[in-house]
Amino acid sequence: MSTESSFSKAVPEGGLYCGVDANTGPSKFNADQDKFAVSEEAARKGAFKRPATAFHHRVTADGSSGFPAEANRYHLYVAWACPWAHRALLVRALKGLEDVISVTMLGWFLDFPSNGRPYRGWPFTKEDPDPLHPEFTHLHDVYLLADSNYPNKSISVPVLFDKKRQTIVNNESAEIIDMLNSEFNAFAKNPTLDLNPEHLKEQQEKINALVYPCINDGVYRCGFAATQNAYDNAVVKLFDALDDIEVILEKQKYVCGDQLTLADIRLVTTLLRFDIVYHTHFKCNKKRIKDYPNIFGYTCDIFQLPGISATFNPTETRKHYFGSHLKINPTGIVAAGPRIEFTLPHDRAERWH
Repeated sequence: MSTESSFSKAVPEGGLYCGVDANTGPSKFNADQDKFAVSEEAARKGAFKRPATAFHHRVTADGSSGFPAEANRYHLYVAWACPWAHRALLVRALKGLEDVISVTMLGWFLDFPSNGRPYRGWPFTKEDPDPLHPEFTHLHDVYLLADSNYPNKSISVPVLFDKKRQTIVNNESAEIIDMLNSEFNAFAKNPTLDLNPEHLKEQQEKINALVYPCINDGVYRCGFAATQNAYDNAVVKLFDALDDIEVILEKQKYVCGDQLTLADIRLVTTLLRFDIVYHTHFKCNKKRIKDYPNIFGYTCDIFQLPGISATFNPTETRKHYFGSHLKINPTGIVAAGPRIEFTLPHDRAERWH
């Protein structure tokens, strides 16, 4: 019996850390996890299959959804390490919503279940406890407010929480950033900034169809693959997609043209983490982002926008990945580097002005 076949039987379907517990069925919401999911056959053979998000209500400017946009009504639960949560922090900063939507930063260590202990998701810390519910110890407590039967799995960030109704509005990052872009303009410092313009929506969908499965989730499909074949398939798609993005960024400033869009927000959070974590920890090591001149310059360009650098914490990010994923890194030793200087000069502004 080969090493691979023996190992593949020892891990759950859907790869390592499949929502902590294998539960890969489609949801009714058709979120990115559904639209771009690996096949059931691939999941059975060890490919990582991300569980779908569970909460999909919407905040609206006119209040027609039952969740009206109001200042200081909504709260974000996020974690420094998480690229999906980082999306929400980026749009919050770009739109100037820091005084409108409050934030709690959860701890870096995810205590995955063992010895019969239930999984409870991201922890609150002494330094940053839940300001709304001081007695809560883990994000699962927040999920139970919205659904008293919510299981001990798929407890993800970001979470957009309604302080008035004491419930989760949404935990799908793609939908949260769309709401932050469009529904809070009455309170935003930068209300005229539109990251999802009508004339670029179709192009954003095309880019997302490449970026989400091959790059955003692609790094996880490499790192959480449970078999060699699953990894080999994912890593080829990842670097083919990065090659495609490099070509696109040779011709234009942003992935959809000359305007920053939500498609850029979705992509850049993965790029910022790539060399410091994914290259080593997830075995995405055919090339570094620094080896792609256009992609690296593009990443630096976005990182240097006002307010963006404050949304990224490389130290906490490294601690989470290397210290929490003990199936990948059993010792929990956190890598010292590399240190990536996203403040370096670049030529993006000169090339497209």
